[in-house]
Amino acid sequence: MVSNVVGVKQEFHYGNIHFYQMDCMELSKQTPDKYYSLSIVDPPYGIGEDGLKNHYRDKKTKAKKYTPKNWDSNPPSQEYFNELLRVSKHQIIFGANHFISRIPIDSSCWIVWDKDNGESDFADCELAWTSFKTAVRRYKWTWSGMRQQNMKNKEVRIHPTQKPVALYRWILQKYAKQGDKILDTHGGSMSIAIACEMEGFDLDICEIDTEYFNNGIKRFKLETAQTKLF
Repeated sequence: MVSNVVGVKQEFHYGNIHFYQMDCMELSKQTPDKYYSLSIVDPPYGIGEDGLKNHYRDKKTKAKKYTPKNWDSNPPSQEYFNELLRVSKHQIIFGANHFISRIPIDSSCWIVWDKDNGESDFADCELAWTSFKTAVRRYKWTWSGMRQQNMKNKEVRIHPTQKPVALYRWILQKYAKQGDKILDTHGGSMSIAIACEMEGFDLDICEIDTEYFNNGIKRFKLETAQTKLF
């Protein structure tokens, strides 16, 4: 946790999970070099998946509608990626195939998330660039409209680009070590926060949008309360 953070609109702390409603670049400016062991981020890809397109493209497994917010019109700036590499020792960046020229570092270790989309016109997979020196790895988890891998324990979808908690748990198990301090710059649905709580990792997480932040905190509280019942 970065101490005495300036520029925060709202904060919520739960154990070693620290939520900040703020511009992630403001947090970055207050963060020392290599402060985080690992950044796991899912920034805007610049392809318009911000609440308008994704409610009509797959008629067989129709997704819920989201309030259009126009935050996915462009990927983050070059400065964002420069700062991400500065403040963290390792990085996992979803959507990097859309903006690889802004990183730009060769990697032998890409993560392939196979979403098992069937005949949907959504992408079959999503890619994440990593700074690790191992091999390409694939993780298969169905995530198409109302269809999910675990239909008995379906996740409530609260964000247009929400990723499953199971995906983040797998990433943490594969690429993080106990004691690592994790950063997420674009919290969205807060799936990674739920995963970090389940796996026992420290996390600082930013989300600039008030609606997403509040809904994500509600989801986090609900999901973590449920896990403590078992």
